[in-house]
Amino acid sequence: MAVESAYLMQFVEETSFYNRIVLSHLLPSNLWDPLPHFLQTWLRNYLAGTLLYFISGFLWCFYIYYLKLNVYLPRDAIPTRKAMLLQIYVAMKAMPWYTLLPTVSEYMIESGWTKCYSRIGEVSWFLYFVSIAVYLVLVEFGIYWMHRELHDIKPLYKYLHATHHIYNKQNTLSPFAGLAFHPLDGILQAVPHVIALFIVPIHFTTHIGLLFMEAIWTANIHDCIHGNIWPVMGAGYHTIHHTTYKHNYGHYTIWMDWMFGSLRDPLLQEDDNKAE
Repeated sequence: MAVESAYLMQFVEETSFYNRIVLSHLLPSNLWDPLPHFLQTWLRNYLAGTLLYFISGFLWCFYIYYLKLNVYLPRDAIPTRKAMLLQIYVAMKAMPWYTLLPTVSEYMIESGWTKCYSRIGEVSWFLYFVSIAVYLVLVEFGIYWMHRELHDIKPLYKYLHATHHIYNKQNTLSPFAGLAFHPLDGILQAVPHVIALFIVPIHFTTHIGLLFMEAIWTANIHDCIHGNIWPVMGAGYHTIHHTTYKHNYGHYTIWMDWMFGSLRDPLLQEDDNKAE
């Protein structure tokens, strides 16, 4: 029991270290140091998630809408400032709730309820990469079906997912739309990351990193630029999802849509549009 407690303390020490790094650079210590560990962790996730959202969104918009104007998108396909500000408003309302999920997942890890391990040295590098691959397959499967059911179950679509689908044309989508969800919708689509913790042994810091990479990935798939890198579920595929509502539910790759019959290729879509 003492050995198990000592092992779990490694997770607590690691999260405390991350809390100190983030919070000490952003807030006076008297504002966060007295807080309980759980609230410190939530505050760190909230501030880090907000910074990541704005930094990735602004840099990506600056690159594609200004530095590369008319290279990737014509001027009339660029969303208005009003549309982007609305997306930011929706995302910021939801951010305190989004960041509860990694906070709760860290609490469960610290409590020893999951299969997370603290140090890569506890397993071989081969098993480390195999576990990441299995973890990502489970996450991809879970997000695909969660996303699909948010469309197929009408009350879930009406009261949750429709908030995100008001952005249904190319000139209304931007990197800032990536987190513009109803809070519960955003949490439900990220829950597979947490469920996988109970199934696959995964490195703790890698899990946290993959969760926060979601902010960058969702910004990328809402920029309407088709990278055409097989089998990546890039923005070209996801733009079709926003316009047809019944294709391309996948997250990182096209494999789940291919297996379950919901895939629509953006290049074929372009050919169909030209034929019309």
